[in-house]
Amino acid sequence: MTWHVAEEDLRAYVRGDLAPPLLWSADTHLTACADCRALLADLSDPVALDTGWERLDAELDAPRRGVFEGLLVRCGISDHSARLLAATPVLRRSWLLAVVFVLTTTVLMVRLADNPGLFLGLAPLLPLAGVALSYGPVLDPTYEMAVVAPLHGFRLLMLRTVAVLSAGLVLNGLATLALPAYGLRALAWLLPALALTATGLALTPRLGPVLGPALVGVVWTALLLIARVRAHGTPAPFTAAGQLVAALVAAVAVWLLIRLRERFDSTSAHTPFAGFTHGSAA
Repeated sequence: MTWHVAEEDLRAYVRGDLAPPLLWSADTHLTACADCRALLADLSDPVALDTGWERLDAELDAPRRGVFEGLLVRCGISDHSARLLAATPVLRRSWLLAVVFVLTTTVLMVRLADNPGLFLGLAPLLPLAGVALSYGPVLDPTYEMAVVAPLHGFRLLMLRTVAVLSAGLVLNGLATLALPAYGLRALAWLLPALALTATGLALTPRLGPVLGPALVGVVWTALLLIARVRAHGTPAPFTAAGQLVAALVAAVAVWLLIRLRERFDSTSAHTPFAGFTHGSAA
């Protein structure tokens, strides 16, 4: 090595004041010269150096945000909430593609049969199924992260429910646009979907995050079968009276859900929702 970086240049290098092309030369030289690196270490502030290494370690260890998570953060949602929403199992591509496939197949069958009953009966079940598959240690691979998140169980439930319900309603709405011949009748799934989802959530503290919605789905299917046997025209759940009943059921279920919100943080071993407890909300 025939030359070394001058001490003044090294001091400027430490302060970040060394300008190109001397900066480039110093960078290249320091990679090959142990003496200059030793002198640079002596000139550097050890506290600032340690702080810099800590920042670098934190940056390297920090998980990279996906597109959906980054969009949520830009919309003002906190980092931990955005991470939990982005990790929701049924918001993944595989689930959404499966829902699109089911809806597309159903719409094609409706158009061929000229009967919207199949679509109206199936559409309310999709948001309910999405909510049921969003929680619990069995179905949620991010369950452990959710448990230690600074959120109460009820708040996390609502965050994921709104996200899943929004995605489901948007996809159902797009499918509805493919049935323009039926006019407003094609929207008769909306109130039943809200009623089924709210009822499934209201039953969750007692029956668990899977059994509660599953029971609601079975009851809905049974009602559809009975209505189909007895109907001489539009099945009862999709008439004006049926829509009013669905709205009332949704309102009662939401009221019960609010009344039971503290049960979502229960730690009782006898509670089906036990284990879904979270730390204090931030």
